[in-house]
Amino acid sequence: MDTAPHWQTLVQPEDLAAALGRDDLVVVDARASLADPGSCRTAWELEHIPGARFADLDEDLTKHGLGGGRHPWPDADGFTTRLGRWGISPRHQVVAYDNGDGGLAAARFWFLMRALGHVRVAVLDGGWQRWKALGLPVSADAPPNAAADYPGRFDAQRLLDAGQVQAHLDAGGMLVDARAPERFRGEVEPMDTAAGHVPGAVNRPYARNLQDGRFKSPDQLRAEFGELLGDRDPDEVVVMCGSAVTACHHLLAMEHAGLPGARLFTGSWSGWIEDPARPVATGEA
Repeated sequence: MDTAPHWQTLVQPEDLAAALGRDDLVVVDARASLADPGSCRTAWELEHIPGARFADLDEDLTKHGLGGGRHPWPDADGFTTRLGRWGISPRHQVVAYDNGDGGLAAARFWFLMRALGHVRVAVLDGGWQRWKALGLPVSADAPPNAAADYPGRFDAQRLLDAGQVQAHLDAGGMLVDARAPERFRGEVEPMDTAAGHVPGAVNRPYARNLQDGRFKSPDQLRAEFGELLGDRDPDEVVVMCGSAVTACHHLLAMEHAGLPGARLFTGSWSGWIEDPARPVATGEA
C-alpha cells in the first residue's frame, strides 16, 4: 500500500508535521519581504520548520538581468540546478511555506514546480504563522547538504510575455490582476514607476482567496472564480500582479478549486511598463 503523501495544492500543518523526517519529503521556506529582502534569510536562520531549505525570492526564484519586470522568471537550467542542490528530484513530495498566506512567495515556488510538470508539490495552508500558532516543531539547524538530479523544462504555453498578453487581450481573452484595488485603479503605487493597470484587465485581489489567513474551501473558490470567469474555461485566463509573485496565488487557488490550466504573465505590471509605449489605464476596469 502506497502511504507516500500526494499533496498537490495545499497541505494542513498537522499533516505536514506528521510527515517530517520522510526521505521522500522536502520542505522549502519561501518567506519573502519586498521591503526588506534580506530579513527572511535571517529569520530562517533563527528558526524554521525542521529540515526546511531556504529559497530566496530574488536569488533562487528569479533571474535578474533579462528584463521582464522586478522578478523575471528564471531559466529552467538555473532553477533545476537549485532544486538539485536542495535535494529535490522528480520523485519527491515538496511543500513550500511563507509568511504571507502563500503570496510571498510559496505560491510562486509552487507554480515554478508545476510549470516543470511536478505534481507532488503543495503550499502549507496558513503558512508560517499557523505553524507557529499551533506550537508545531521548529529548528535553527541548517539541513545537511544534499544533491539530486532534476531534469526538466518549463511549459512555455503557461508563461506569457507582454506581447503575448496583448495578443491574448486582442483575441478577447481574460487578464486577471491580483493586486490590491487601489493599485489597480492607479491611486497608489508603492513599488513601480507608473500607476494603473493593463487596459482590458479585471481586478481580483489575491487576498480574496483567503479567510482568516487560510484558503477558502474548494467549493467557495470554485463559485467565486466561476462568477468571475463566466463561460470561459480556465485555460482562457491569464493572471498577473506587480511582478508575478502574488499572481501565482490565483493559480494555486484555481487549481485547489478544480479549475486548473490558467496561465501567468511573467513580467506582470512591472514588465508591462518597461516599454513606455504600452498603454496604461486607471480607474475601475
